Amino acid sequence: MKIKGLRWIILGLIALVTIINYLDRGTLNYMWMANQKHEVTLADGTVEIQTEKGGIARDLNLIDETLTDEQQQQQGKELLALITMCFMIAYGISQLFSGKMYDKIGTRKGFTVSALLWGAADALASTSCGLKSLTGFRMALGLGEAGPWPGTTKSNAEWFPQKERALAQGIFGAAASMGSILAPIIIPLIFLAFGWRWTFVVVGSLGIIWVIPWLIINKKSPKEHPWITDEERDYILSGQPEAKIVDEQPKTWEQLLSERKNYAVILGRFFLDPIWWMFVTWLPIYLMEAHNLDIKEIAMTAWVPYVGAAIGSVLGGWFSGWLMKLGRTVNYARKAAIVLGALIIIPSMIGAAMTSSAWVAVILMAVVLGGYQFTMTNIQTLASDMQTGKTVGSLAGLGGVAAVLGTIIMMLVVPQITQGGNWLWFFVILASLVPLSVGSIFLFARHIGHDTQDKA
Repeated sequence: MKIKGLRWIILGLIALVTIINYLDRGTLNYMWMANQKHEVTLADGTVEIQTEKGGIARDLNLIDETLTDEQQQQQGKELLALITMCFMIAYGISQLFSGKMYDKIGTRKGFTVSALLWGAADALASTSCGLKSLTGFRMALGLGEAGPWPGTTKSNAEWFPQKERALAQGIFGAAASMGSILAPIIIPLIFLAFGWRWTFVVVGSLGIIWVIPWLIINKKSPKEHPWITDEERDYILSGQPEAKIVDEQPKTWEQLLSERKNYAVILGRFFLDPIWWMFVTWLPIYLMEAHNLDIKEIAMTAWVPYVGAAIGSVLGGWFSGWLMKLGRTVNYARKAAIVLGALIIIPSMIGAAMTSSAWVAVILMAVVLGGYQFTMTNIQTLASDMQTGKTVGSLAGLGGVAAVLGTIIMMLVVPQITQGGNWLWFFVILASLVPLSVGSIFLFARHIGHDTQDKA
């Protein structure tokens, strides 16, 4: 049996599990402080809107009900930041070792291990009885969920010619955005119908089920897969300049850190990735605190920014590939896309900070995340532009670790800079990270390609 376009089917499976990945990580954020508004008819016939406070934090008695509403909100933010930082620490450790693991055992087995681990961790979070157990399950979730990021970069390097890799990475990024679009819709619906414990079980089981078609379809690499056509195999391999390299040995972390160009990936992600994580983590809390939305209203609005992210992912990958088809070098194409995305982010971020309308804010955030993914798609692709097969996952993993460190730093300061419900500095600081990321890429990646071995 031969299947045309097998590389796109493989990518489609990765996109599907990435959607599941983001549903899993969104479970906590959307159920943490889940308030609901109700209309109550008073004795005099007037109708009053009352807010019923709920969510995981209150069900597990993690919030001191004797505090004022503002103090309770602050306590909830600090606890969510603490749990998320623990998740990110595990996620960062996993990024570092997952890259090595995927390089060693391959993407087929690597994705299987990751999906089984994070799916089980999210499902078992339903048994949480306090802060420690919930944090432990979220850390296990982080250990599993980090793998697909270096794994996808490696898979795309195996299954796509260089001119299509940014587009493939963009589709992967769009899948992450699609998961973020679906999370504020699906998770509140399951939560309102069945409660937070069953929500964890239902969403967590999806990753485990996904492993079945993955193992059936992704049998071998494109060189050896029995279902790939000869035309597609030749098309893929002929478009991979690194395929000409023989007797390749995987590089150690020390060797990677000694090469100047690799810091474009490491520092580029250190500065830019926190933008994504801050929105993923804090958007529900921001909408509730800054715009007084309840969980139903959040479900109606919180998906909007990720539509922009999905569009930006695909366009960012297409744009650099289009430039290469026009005859531009990889170096020119990647840098042009990165700069254009950055120019989209900054003014939109400023606008989102200034508006008092929830709908205007989420629309501007859609532009912000669209620009972010336009840029990030190309930054993530740099790992395969700079390294070859047995080292791509390792460099992508180092970039992921740097991204986690930057995110943890931001996570520490968010509860402090948003005290009293003022989110202005939240947006200002995120906007300032953009030129730092772009500057790092231009400083360290003087030339993007497989023909340079710059030392640090």
